[in-house]
Amino acid sequence: MTRSFPILVAALLFPLSAWAQALPDLGGRSVSVVTENAYPPLQFVDPKTGKAIGWEYDAMAEIAKRLNFKVEYQNSSWDAMIPAVSEGQYNIGMTGITIKEDRKQKVDFSDPYMRSEMRMLVRADENRFTDEKSFAAFEDGLAAAQPGTTPFYVTVYNVLDGNEQNPRIKLFESFGAGIQALKAGDVDLALTDGVAAQGYVDSSGGKLKIIAGPLGAEEFGFIFAKGSDLVAPVNAAIASMKADGTIDALNKKWFVDYKMGQ
Repeated sequence: MTRSFPILVAALLFPLSAWAQALPDLGGRSVSVVTENAYPPLQFVDPKTGKAIGWEYDAMAEIAKRLNFKVEYQNSSWDAMIPAVSEGQYNIGMTGITIKEDRKQKVDFSDPYMRSEMRMLVRADENRFTDEKSFAAFEDGLAAAQPGTTPFYVTVYNVLDGNEQNPRIKLFESFGAGIQALKAGDVDLALTDGVAAQGYVDSSGGKLKIIAGPLGAEEFGFIFAKGSDLVAPVNAAIASMKADGTIDALNKKWFVDYKMGQ
């Protein structure tokens, strides 16, 4: 990202009463929401309390309140999430999922609730490379990535040589595992969006840093099975949250106040 946390512009377009009247009532129905809990500060397990928390949890709670539905949370690995939602095993998926045309063939997306950009995360004492070009030239450098994710493809096509089998890319089942490998010195680079990158830097105790500029923009959305009747109501709730300042308040809570308190 070009910033350490996303600021989404919100404008008060309609009176709050008008938004309340426009939002549909889902009658208290149960909605299953699946997440990975590995993408701070969007969603993660608080090491102090063991409780799953984050921006997306607060946003989903607010959406559920505005639309009158009950959330049932489930956990899944990243590689299984999109197929599971596509097959109707869960109603909604949330884990900082980038809106992409190829994914739209399998699932429906909500309107974007956040915009982010890829950043390069390295150890704090890294001085062998300073950007994507010098990393590519550093032949011994290894990058961590989760298969099938935006960071994986950006690493392949924007940093390295376009070879998805490049042995310089070390694959991990979760982003958190790749970060642990980075801290341990087993790899030298991990790409993630600026939101998660800054979260890891802030919680690393000075062990990690971000280098260079952004490597491309992406927008996040919730996912649904194709044709889901939840898409339009959730979009209406997101619009109302942007309009009345709720999105801005969540940004401040998780990308300013939370980090300052760490």
